[in-house]
Order: sequence, then structure tokens, then C-alpha cells
Amino acid sequence: MSSGPRIYTPQPLTPGSRLELDSQAATHLVRVLRLTDGDALRLFNGDGCEYAATLSDSGKKSASADITGVVREDAPLPLQLHLGQVVSKGDRMDFTIQKATELGISDITPLWSERCEVRLKGERLDKKIEHWQKVAVSACEQSGRNVIPRIHPPLSFNDWCAQTEADLKFILHPHDQKPLRDYTQPQTLALLVGPEGGFSETEVQQVLAAGFHGLTLGPRILRTETAALTALSVFQYQWGDF
Repeated sequence: MSSGPRIYTPQPLTPGSRLELDSQAATHLVRVLRLTDGDALRLFNGDGCEYAATLSDSGKKSASADITGVVREDAPLPLQLHLGQVVSKGDRMDFTIQKATELGISDITPLWSERCEVRLKGERLDKKIEHWQKVAVSACEQSGRNVIPRIHPPLSFNDWCAQTEADLKFILHPHDQKPLRDYTQPQTLALLVGPEGGFSETEVQQVLAAGFHGLTLGPRILRTETAALTALSVFQYQWGDF
């Protein structure tokens, strides 16, 4: 594997070509990391590959990269995981997205539910979605992932449950004590995680009627972000690439 810092760019990456880095990436490489022309770096754009490159034409706020080749390609994920997460307060949603990305999530849909304490609309919502996608990109940059999970536009709890298709669908709720080993190994899995106050009993019944299975994570009550990440880890260990 090539050495050097790892940088995301949305641009197409082709070995043998040169691309101009955006000003933020250029400033980080030149002024923060103090790289100079000829230094090695790694690039990814979400296409599943990591590319070796060298810095060129560097200035205070601009720089280019000469792409020398593909050094690594991600293997296909054995388990496609879709997290439906009711939006949580403060930085908890950022934390969930960051860590879920590190754990190999494929898709994340923020949700509104009866007890959700966060309400976003219009421009504030658009900015938040953009922010969440950047959180996922940064987590890929750090963790070595070359495929960026999709952050879908928020949906109502009911719409997501009705629209979501997967081989297995779970809600974190102590309704069903069936062990995971008793389920047939899925290729796609959806996980629904509620807000800090949990789901109402009416919501739970709606979810179970939509084909979701209840799942408990032990005798202790977990925070919403802890519950999501614990469940994803269990799924990856049982059926994924752990």
C-alpha cells in the first residue's frame, strides 16, 4: 500500500492523469501537513478504489496531484446494512453516522418519529444532510473505506418502514427473544433504532406488522447511539466481514 495522507475528492480518478485539488484539501496538505511537490498521498472518490498519487504544483491555497495507479480495491460487502435512525439531539447523530460508517454501514436514513425531539425543515434540513454526508466522508477517509455510505433524505418513521426492503428487518425492542443464529443468513439487513425516549407501543406494533423482528441487546438500557452501534457490530460479527 502507498504511503502518505489519505484525501477524498469527488473528481474522477484515472492513473496517469493530473487533477487539481480543491482549496480545502490543498491547504490541508501544504499548510497543515507541510507536504511539498513529489510527496506521496492517497486519493479516493467513493468508486471502491484507493489511488496512489504525488503532490505537484503546490502553492499556499492550491495544489495538484499526479495519479500513479490503483493500490487497493475494496471487496464487496457480504452484508448490506441499512440503518434507519430516528434523529437524535446534539452531536449524537454525527457520532452515530461516523461510527456506523467505520463499522461498514451501506445506507443511513434519518427518521422522524412520535417522540423525536429534533425538527428540521427547509434550508436548515438541507445543510444538515450535507453536513451528515461530510461526516460519512471523513469517517471513510480515516477508516480506509473506499465506498461512501449513502445518507438518504429524512423520512417519517411510517414511510421508511413501508418502503424499506431487506432480507431481514429488525427493530431494537425486547419483543422477540429469538437468537440471531436461528435466522437464515441475509444479504441485506435493515435496522430501526428509536429516539432517546424510545418508540410508542403503537409505533412498535406498526413496525412488527410491517415485517420487522424485535431484537434485544441484553438486560441494560442503552443510549440510542450505543444501541445502534452495538447492533451493527453484532450483525457484522454474525453475518458480515468481522
